[in-house]
Amino acid sequence: MTISNKKGLIAALVPVFSILLIDQIVKIYIKTHYYLGESVFVSGKWFILHFIENNGMSFGMEFAGANGKLFLTLFRIIAAAGIAWYLHTLVKKKSNIYLIITFSLVLAGAVGNIIDCMFYGMIFSESLPYPSAPAIMFPPGGGYEAFMHGKVVDMLYFPIIESTWPSWMPFVGGESFSFFSPVFNIADSAITVGVLVLLLFQKWLFRKPAVENAEESVSTPDSPEVPQQ
Repeated sequence: MTISNKKGLIAALVPVFSILLIDQIVKIYIKTHYYLGESVFVSGKWFILHFIENNGMSFGMEFAGANGKLFLTLFRIIAAAGIAWYLHTLVKKKSNIYLIITFSLVLAGAVGNIIDCMFYGMIFSESLPYPSAPAIMFPPGGGYEAFMHGKVVDMLYFPIIESTWPSWMPFVGGESFSFFSPVFNIADSAITVGVLVLLLFQKWLFRKPAVENAEESVSTPDSPEVPQQ
């Protein structure tokens, strides 16, 4: 479905700002109200708010050292800039509105975690386990890290299935496992949804709109010549 530039711009900006707003509100609330490692059962044992922090990778994964952290942050910024440029190109070309929305989801997720990496170390005190107090926003003594060295806040945990591997399985037999075990945030969710939609529906999303043929002019048969007298 092709659209005007104005509608394309709205389709690009609304998801980005909406997801960023919700993502940051949730992260700030968790950061300032939860102890590091604290869990709250929202719906039974399958939906848990579990506060952890990581050095910038999605779904609670870590990246090595301060230099690795800086590299990852710079890589995220470059990648987000590339996605933003491509999204701008899609809007200018009046591309499929769903393609624009899909890339908006990916961009919003990337920027959401970039904000954590760039600024959270400067504006928050360090999060510590109980019985320490939760982190403070804009602490008098300054933040816990320098610019671009903040940690990403994760809190969404869905251990839908908890069981034990069969004893006959090599390496993991007898060990417990949970599905889905990674802890993530709203920004990660936006990236995941956007990427999955691109993978599953790429042929439809990137399909070029059919060119409408110009209406053929209907020609009327020539009038018979009237013989001159």
